[in-house]
Amino acid sequence: MDRQKQLKKLLKEVFGYKDFRLEQSNIINSVLDGNDTMAIMPTGGGKSLCYQIPALFGDGLCVVISPLISLMKDQVINLKQNGVEGHFLNSSLSSDERREVERKLRRGEVKILYIAPEGILSQYILNLLSEVKLNLFAIDEAHCVSQWGHEFRKDYTKLSILKDTFPSVPILALTATADKRTREDMAHQLRLKNFNTYICSFDRPNIQYTICERENEIEQLDEFIQKFHKNDTGIVYCLSRKKVETITEKLKDLGYHAISYHAGLSSEERNRNQEIFSSADQVIVVATIAFGMGIDRPDVRFVAHLDLPKSLESYYQETGRAGRDGKEASAWMLYGLSDVVKLSRMLEMTEASEEYKQYARFKLDFMLSLCETTSCRRKMLLSYFDEHIDDCGNCDCCLEPQEMWDATKEAQMMLSCVYRTGQLYGSSYLIEVLRGSKNAKVLDRGHDTLSVYGIGKDVDKKVWDALLRQLLMTNYIAIKNFEYRTLALTSRSKELLRGEVSLKLRKKKEEGQVKIIQKILSGSAHTSHGREDLFEKLRGLRMDIAKEMKVPPYVIFNDKTLHDMCNIMPRSKDEMLMVNGVGQSKHEKYGDQFLKVIGEYI
Repeated sequence: MDRQKQLKKLLKEVFGYKDFRLEQSNIINSVLDGNDTMAIMPTGGGKSLCYQIPALFGDGLCVVISPLISLMKDQVINLKQNGVEGHFLNSSLSSDERREVERKLRRGEVKILYIAPEGILSQYILNLLSEVKLNLFAIDEAHCVSQWGHEFRKDYTKLSILKDTFPSVPILALTATADKRTREDMAHQLRLKNFNTYICSFDRPNIQYTICERENEIEQLDEFIQKFHKNDTGIVYCLSRKKVETITEKLKDLGYHAISYHAGLSSEERNRNQEIFSSADQVIVVATIAFGMGIDRPDVRFVAHLDLPKSLESYYQETGRAGRDGKEASAWMLYGLSDVVKLSRMLEMTEASEEYKQYARFKLDFMLSLCETTSCRRKMLLSYFDEHIDDCGNCDCCLEPQEMWDATKEAQMMLSCVYRTGQLYGSSYLIEVLRGSKNAKVLDRGHDTLSVYGIGKDVDKKVWDALLRQLLMTNYIAIKNFEYRTLALTSRSKELLRGEVSLKLRKKKEEGQVKIIQKILSGSAHTSHGREDLFEKLRGLRMDIAKEMKVPPYVIFNDKTLHDMCNIMPRSKDEMLMVNGVGQSKHEKYGDQFLKVIGEYI
């Protein structure tokens, strides 16, 4: 039997899948040929199979560098459910458990070992691995090795020691997000030699993008969830720990099963909440970006951002945690002027090099451009990763094209106000002056006597906020003092003041954001089999087994597999093995129970 047939046989018998997806086959063959390989695949694209299949095909041990203990645990549980001997070495193990894993490694009984980057750097572990036959190092979340990546981790930069210590063992670098500069840095830091690079499409067509201006965030979030995801599991991202706690409490008050996750919680609380998120239905986790890498749950139906991410890489990575099962999901975000000021201040207050800051400013500008665009959001998002598509027809901008209005006159008012108040004030104060506020601060400073005082009283505050975002994004004004958030003119200001250029803005819709989303999501919840009652029975059985086994339900079978059972309606072992996601090991464990429920339904 040739290699490709053997690989497909492994894929079906162990994991229950009929065919490889995206670039999986090419990546696997590159690794098996002994080549260093870089794989850029979207979240949910099946990165883990790219090292699991080679590990099972060849002799020896595959070592996976993974950044999170929770991810290691989930991966090992999944492997064991599929009949694969996988283990991890990390701080969660007792001394006896650790010694047992080491004994199995020396006896050659382990196919895949997960270990943290800081763990593999220890001389003890390096010595241990030198006693074992190795066939591959797989580095997950490999963008963490690059300072240009969005989740840089210092320990990752030391992984070049793998090439020094084990020069003949190929390295597979895996990530979902890396632009050209980050990819080049990854290859340099890991010392990849004559490596092959495979870049899959970044498009996640099942995710529907909607970005709205912030008005009352908790009311907007509640309305969004109630209308479209009332009984779904989701993630809500916030920038600060304090906001995470506040939003969690507000969601609880509204009757949601909401839990918090951020770095300020104890490890016990984080682990407990991670387990709740993995196993409970209809749960919403409110989190900072600390809740990120390692989320393996396939049925997250929405990801909401209440604060602007720092970059499109972060946004793509975070929204990609929705709909990993391929079913329809929502990426919904609120943003406002305060986000621009806050993120700019955070960047400028760091001690990073000017080169890094300049690159980070570029990333933030692109993120803002995605928010302000009136054209297809997916098209713009993918263009950032050098991928080009036609308008998607599945984002708010495509489904509800926005009218534009000429904001040149209002922009000139704002720039004049910035100049005449001495370039010493922030956005809220400038808007007060333009709208003719009787605020004591305005009057005490004598700004009610300026020619710009009150000239914008007929313009809504929300319009002024939107205008300021545009002026900041297009560099017609800049943040002068980050501590006090004061605004100043730039070298570009003159061309707008003189009328040499014009500025066009989106006209605010009369209809609300919920109506727009309804047009996006209409009909998305329907399935092809029409056997929702059977699907619920199978879900109930899955939950009972998961509770008994003390594992997340999706580890037994994911929703996609249950839906496939509803489509195929298997009545025998052979027919059950035709179901996507049912391999030999899982059929032996659970097949008869699921066949019984289907038989009773028939």
